[in-house]
Amino acid sequence: MNAIRGSGHRSLRSRALVALAIAVAVVGATAACSPGASGKPPALRLSIFWWGGPERASITEQTLALYTRKHPNITFKRQWQANNGYYHKLATMAAGGQAPDIFQMDDNSLTDYAIRNIARDLSDLVGPGNQIDESRLPESLVAYGNVGGRPFGVPSSENTPALFYDKTLLRELGMPEPQIGWTYRQLIDWAAEITRRSGGKVYGTMDPSADYKALWLWLRSQGKELYDGSSLGFTADDLQRWLDLWASARQRGATPPPEIVATANTNDTDAHLVINQRGATTFAWSNMLAELQKGTDHELGITAFPGNPSGQWARASQYWSIYKGTRQAEEAAKVIDFLVNDLEAGTILGTERGLPANIDIRTHITPGLPPSMRATVAYETAMAPRFGPAPAPPPKGHSQVKALLLQAAESVLWGRTTTRQAAAQLMTRARPALEN
Repeated sequence: MNAIRGSGHRSLRSRALVALAIAVAVVGATAACSPGASGKPPALRLSIFWWGGPERASITEQTLALYTRKHPNITFKRQWQANNGYYHKLATMAAGGQAPDIFQMDDNSLTDYAIRNIARDLSDLVGPGNQIDESRLPESLVAYGNVGGRPFGVPSSENTPALFYDKTLLRELGMPEPQIGWTYRQLIDWAAEITRRSGGKVYGTMDPSADYKALWLWLRSQGKELYDGSSLGFTADDLQRWLDLWASARQRGATPPPEIVATANTNDTDAHLVINQRGATTFAWSNMLAELQKGTDHELGITAFPGNPSGQWARASQYWSIYKGTRQAEEAAKVIDFLVNDLEAGTILGTERGLPANIDIRTHITPGLPPSMRATVAYETAMAPRFGPAPAPPPKGHSQVKALLLQAAESVLWGRTTTRQAAAQLMTRARPALEN
């Protein structure tokens, strides 16, 4: 009987020791994940990836360093590279389960990364009481970060399509400046007169037939869209009319010959017609004015693309997204909130990615901007009440559609196909690109 009682005591002692060991382990684990006795939060290292040039890298790294000074427990693994190859590298990292916690996106790829379960649904991280405050961002800008009605990207900056024109040249030729609300026919008539007055030394306008954003706004001014869900939102007849419009402009001498247009279609900064002074206009994004102005001693102006300005919208030039597989989503969200909403951060980041998404920051930094960027702010401010509702971001396959439009436009430009043939070919080839 005593032996049995002694065995029971040893068993109880063993269980007590095991329980104590478990309790110590739990406390230790909790301490590793929670503020210690000193009240300091745990050290975390977040990875962040973006594309851009050295200037963007410098200001982004300064801003992240500021975050670390304000939150000493948070450090960053920072990666950046040029735009070319960025998404290939991001996809490769994601395929290996090594995507960065935070990464930069644009509207060409947001939907693709959302439906491939690389970008995280941010529904539980944005809004009142959550980590990311979007209350000082324009409503249409916020909406443009939604895929299927759910947020997958937080807009970091805003731009919209813009027509840049050579004000110096127009003064020399005695020509008026283009105005918001002009039709494409008005623009082409005006451009043909510029070519005539310059003796053919300067062409009146760039041919934007290969530019998806120009086609998109032209369609929106007629109540249509570039996309309807994951399908094209226009017909072959619509596309043929667009290509015919610019074929007619070429016949009138309003646009340059094919070799100049094809070079400008590369979108290299120094190939823009207002830079090399081969044309009076360039179609681009509004935040490019400062960069373009650096390349010419002529004064540049900015206005809207032709057509009803309600066809344009407040576009997120870039977003910040969070990797779905991250274990640090809440802390990553706090970093994004800082990048978008902190006044000091916004002052450092400036307008390099576009106008700050946060209206208060935009207002704060505007007086200190160079004249070309103040002109961009003035343009977007004037356009804001005229903007139409934001469409859904482009669907998966958008990059292939852009390439197909370039092929179609240049096949007509060089006389290899008719406008009808080019339109039909694009419609046929775009369907599998959007469906796969």
